[in-house]
Amino acid sequence: MPDSAGFVRETEPFRRELLAHCYRMLGSIQDAEDLVQETYLRAWRSYGRFEGRSSVRSWLYQIATNRCLTELAKHSRRRMLPSGLYAPEPDPGAYAEEAGTEVNWLQPAPDALVTPASADPAAIVAAREGLRLALIASLQYLPPRQRAVLILRDVLAFPATEVAIMLDTTTASVKSVLQRARAQLKELAPVAEQITEPTAPRARALLDQYIAAFENADAAALERLLLEDAAIEATPLRTWFAGRKTCLPFLRNHVLGSPGDWRMLATSANGQPATAAYTRDQHGTYQPYGICVLTVTGAGIRRISSFGDPGLVTVFGFRPDMSQAED
Repeated sequence: MPDSAGFVRETEPFRRELLAHCYRMLGSIQDAEDLVQETYLRAWRSYGRFEGRSSVRSWLYQIATNRCLTELAKHSRRRMLPSGLYAPEPDPGAYAEEAGTEVNWLQPAPDALVTPASADPAAIVAAREGLRLALIASLQYLPPRQRAVLILRDVLAFPATEVAIMLDTTTASVKSVLQRARAQLKELAPVAEQITEPTAPRARALLDQYIAAFENADAAALERLLLEDAAIEATPLRTWFAGRKTCLPFLRNHVLGSPGDWRMLATSANGQPATAAYTRDQHGTYQPYGICVLTVTGAGIRRISSFGDPGLVTVFGFRPDMSQAED
C-alpha cells in the first residue's frame, strides 16, 4: 500500500505548475484539469514502485506529458483563435458569423489556477510570460511532440537528457526536434511586444477604463483606449476585425448596446488583464457571457480576445448569477 501522507507531501507542491504545463500542451484549461487529475491518479498507483532515479518533479512531468501526447493523438484537432484561421473582416458592418463545430477553440487560463504561489517576483513574471495568450495560440500549431519538447526545454528549462528520458527517446533526437520547433515557432509567433504586467498600475487603470467604457456603452472612451492597430476577436465567431477604424464601428453598432447592458468583473488570465463579463437579457437579468482577455501596452489596448463561453465564468471563480456581479 503506497504511503498516502508521503505521496501528498512529495507531489502536491507541483500540482499548479503541472496544470500550467498541461494547459500549454492542450490549449484548454478544463481538459488540462482532467489530465492533471489523471496524472496524480497514475502517480499514486505507481508511487510504491517509484525508485527515485529521477526527481519527483521530473517523474510527474513524464507522466503528465505522455498523457497529453496520448490525448492529442486521440483528438487531433488543435485549439485555435479566429485570427489563426481566417483573414480579418474589412467591413465593420458585416454579419459576424459563427464557425462550425469543426473548430476547436482555444480557452483562456485563470492566473489564480496556473501562476505559481511564489514570493519571488521573477518567478511569477517568468511564469506569466510562458502563458501569454499569443504564445499558447502559437504552440498549438506545432506537432504535439515538438510542442512537448519545446515547452519542456525552453519554458520549463529541463535538461535535454531529462526530456529524452521523459519521452523515451535520445538526447540527440530531443535536440533535433527542439531545433525544428524553435524554427517553426519563430515563424508563427508575433513580433515581441512590450506587455504591461496585469499587476502594474497602468494595466489595472486600462482594465478599469475598459470596464467602465463597456458598462456605460461609451464608444468614445473605447476609442481613446484602443491603439491604432488594435484587433478584436470573439469565439465562437469566426469573424474578427483588425485596426481601430474597423473595430470601433463594429463594437459601437453590434456589441456595446445601451448603458447597463454589460456588467464586468476584473480578473486576470494568461498573465494579462481580463474580465468576467455578464450581459443583460430581455427580462433585465444579467447572464454570464464569458471571459475577455486584454493584450495591453503602456500606450493602450492592442487586442481584445473575447471567449463567449458562459461556463468559463465559473472556471474563473465567479458565480453564474448576478448576485456575484453585484458584489
